[in-house]
Amino acid sequence: MLRGKSEAIGYMKGLNAGSPDKPFFVYYVPGGTHAPHHPTPEWIKKISDMHLFDKGWNDLREQIFANQKKLGVIPPGTQLTPWPDSLPKWDTLTADDKKMFVRQADIFAAYVAYTDNEIGRVIQTVADMGKLDNTLIIYISGDNGTSAEGSTIGTPFDLAAIQAINVPVKDQLKFYDAWGSDMTTPHMSVAWSWAFDTPFKWTKQVASFFGGTRQGMVMSWPGHITDVGGIRTQFHHMIDIVPTILEATGIQAPLIAQKPIEGVSMAYTWEKANTTAPSRRDTQYFGMFGNRAIYHDGWIAATPPPQPPWLLGTAKMPEVLNGYKWELYNIAEDYSENNDLSAKYPDKLQELKELFLV
Repeated sequence: MLRGKSEAIGYMKGLNAGSPDKPFFVYYVPGGTHAPHHPTPEWIKKISDMHLFDKGWNDLREQIFANQKKLGVIPPGTQLTPWPDSLPKWDTLTADDKKMFVRQADIFAAYVAYTDNEIGRVIQTVADMGKLDNTLIIYISGDNGTSAEGSTIGTPFDLAAIQAINVPVKDQLKFYDAWGSDMTTPHMSVAWSWAFDTPFKWTKQVASFFGGTRQGMVMSWPGHITDVGGIRTQFHHMIDIVPTILEATGIQAPLIAQKPIEGVSMAYTWEKANTTAPSRRDTQYFGMFGNRAIYHDGWIAATPPPQPPWLLGTAKMPEVLNGYKWELYNIAEDYSENNDLSAKYPDKLQELKELFLV
C-alpha cells in the first residue's frame, strides 16, 4: 500500500520537476481491500472507536440501503433483496460470535478507510502541483463484489479458508487483539460480504449477479465535467475506461493488428444534458466459474450459482453448458435484480440465452 502510493507520488513529482508541461498517466491500484486485511493500528483504532458494526450485518444492510436511497445512488423504487437462508441472522448468534464478527468488520473497514486515505494522498499531490483542474481522475471503489472467500465464520488465516478449513470462533478469539496485524492474515465472514454488497444478491466470484460485479465509480475533471455531484445511471463496464481516456486526451488507439477495443467512451455522460441519455453500451456478457450473465438493452439473463462460492468447489456442480438454471430481470425497472421474470417472459429469456452463446 505505502510503497505503491510512494511510487505513484514519486513518479508524478519527478516528471513534474523535469518536464512540468508533459502530460502524465498514473494507474494506482492498491492491494486494499483484497484479503488479507492489513490496515495500520491507527486506522484500526479510529474505526473501532466508531462502533459502526455493533448491531450486526442485518442492521448494517438496512442502514446501507437507507443511505443509498438518501444519496440517490440507487433508484427510488429499488427493492432490498432477501437475506439468504444459508447465512445466519445476527440475532441468532452467541455473544462470542458477535464479538469476533464485529472485530472482523472493524478490521475490514479500517482497511477500506486506510486505502481511501492513501488514494487521497495521491490526489493531493496532483493538487499540490497545481494540476488538479486539468487532470481526469477515475476512481473505482471495489474489486468486483465483496469477497466471500473468508468462509461463513471468517478466519485469521486466509489460506486456511480457501482450502475449506474452518477455524472455530473460539479459536479465532485467541487472535482477537492481533487481528489485522502481521501476526494474522485475516478475512471476514461471508455474511459481512453479503451485507456490503447491498442492495444486491451474492458476492465476488458470482459474475452472474450484480453483487459479484457492480461497483461505484466517480469521475472528476474540473473545468470539463461541470455537473459536480451529478449522478449517472447509464450501464457501463470496465472495458469502457480506456475509450473514455482516449477520447478525453484526443489520442487514437494504436493502429496495429490486434483485437479491436470493444469498449465505448463514457465521456458523453459528463454533459448535464445527457443525465438521462440512453446508455451507449447496449450489450455486455459476464462469466466466471460457470456463473454467466448477459445484459442487453435493459434486460439481463443470469445463472444463479448451483452452490454458494464459499463452499469453494467442495460441492458437486452440474454440467456447465446445460445444467444451470437461468433467471431473467428487467433492470430498467428492477435495479437490484429482485424479481425473476423468467416464467413470465420465456421468449425474452431464450433470446438472451442465445445471444450469450453467439
